This record gives sequence, C-alpha cells and structure tokens, in this order.
Amino acid sequence: MPITHSASQIISSPLQITHSPLQNHLLAALEKAEIDRLTKRMQCVELKLGDTIYEPGQPLHYAYFPTTSVISLHYVMETGASAEAAGVGNEGIVGVPLFLGGNTTSSSAVVQIAGYAYRLEASILKAEFNCGGIMQRVLLRYAQALMTQMFQTAVCNRHHSVEQQLCRWLLLTVDRVATDELVITQELVANMLGVRRESITQAASNLQSADCIRYRRGHIAVLDRRKLESRVCECYGVVQKELFRLMTTVRK
Repeated sequence: MPITHSASQIISSPLQITHSPLQNHLLAALEKAEIDRLTKRMQCVELKLGDTIYEPGQPLHYAYFPTTSVISLHYVMETGASAEAAGVGNEGIVGVPLFLGGNTTSSSAVVQIAGYAYRLEASILKAEFNCGGIMQRVLLRYAQALMTQMFQTAVCNRHHSVEQQLCRWLLLTVDRVATDELVITQELVANMLGVRRESITQAASNLQSADCIRYRRGHIAVLDRRKLESRVCECYGVVQKELFRLMTTVRK
C-alpha cells in the first residue's frame, strides 16, 4: 500500500533551517509568488528506504518534491522481476501523470535513498499547473527531461555492460544527494537495474579494485568521481546535459 505519514514523520513547519522547499531545484526555479503560495500548503515528510509512494493503477493523491531522498520509478513483472525506468531526486517531481492528464501510473514509485521530500495534494498541483506561468513551464520541461532519462535507461540496459550501468546509476544518484556514500544493498541495485545480484557483485568488485568505489554490506561510497566518469557509458552525459539544457532555459 502507498505510505501514510504519522505525525512524527511530518515536519510541522516547511520552512526550517535544515529543511527547505528550495532544496528542490524545480521549486527553486519558481517565481516568489508561486513558491510562497505552495509552501503554505506543502508538508515536509520523511521517506524511509523501501517506502512505496505509488502503486500501479492506484489513484495518485499527492505529488512529491524530493529534497534529500531519491525515489525509483520502476516496473514489476508478474514473475516478481523488476527494473528501474528512472530515478527522481532533488532535480524533479514524483507525480508527473497528475499534470499530464492522468491520475494513475502503470509503474511503482519506491524510495531507494532515504531522506526528505515536500508533498503537495494532487488538486493543488493541478490548479497551480493550470494557472500557467513559470510553474507550468518548469513542470513540462521536467517531464521532457524525465522522458529522456527513461529512453536512455532503456537503451543503456540493452546495449551497455552491467559495470557501465552501475557507473551510470551511481553517478546519477550521488548527483541527487549531499554525500558520496549511499546506504543501499547490492540486491536492491540489482533489482533496479534488472540484473542478477552476482553481476552487481562482480561489477562493484571491479570498480573497487580500480579505487572508484568502496563497498561493504548496505553501503557504497564513491571514492574517485573522475575515475567513475571515465568508465561510465555515454548515457549518463546525455541525461545530465538534457536536464541542464531544459531547466536552465526555463525562463527564456
């Protein structure tokens, strides 16, 4: 079932020193009047590793703007096998179907990196989007960037090695968080990439031998980003360049 938040999981005030909506790049790109309206109606929520935000075919009641968390959009087969189509962190929003005209999605949304996000009721997001202005442009630009990430993930999974896929996933993930150490298991990474756990173990071992990363049970740390970038496929650069192109020209 999609998560619900107890009083202890909801931060009472959205404007705190350690938690701010402006930590999300989409919200930070809005006009002051827009962000002022939204922050009055947003809740800062704590998302734990493995929390399910959305389930396939279920109505979407909230949109989530991650700040320190990362959420995986993935599809689960009838056999139980799964693969990630895209990840969403502080660069984006989880809830794109809401403003594109749909209220459900065929994929799941599950927290892959624990942290915080700001959630907004679906009806409020739709109303703000329909007002036009910067809010509408920001969301549509991000939707295009998200589609680029999904297309590139499909190509990468088909044509590149597991090691290259792991490099891509690691770089995209650390770009979204404020640390180079990720609390995540190899089994979860394998599920997101849609490969065997043994394949991730071998790829991680290769990267550790090359002093790119250090891994231990439940933790992966990026030691040398430049080395990791030298081993990644072109897909990482395509995704980041398109996101940068779309979001830096949103006001033009």
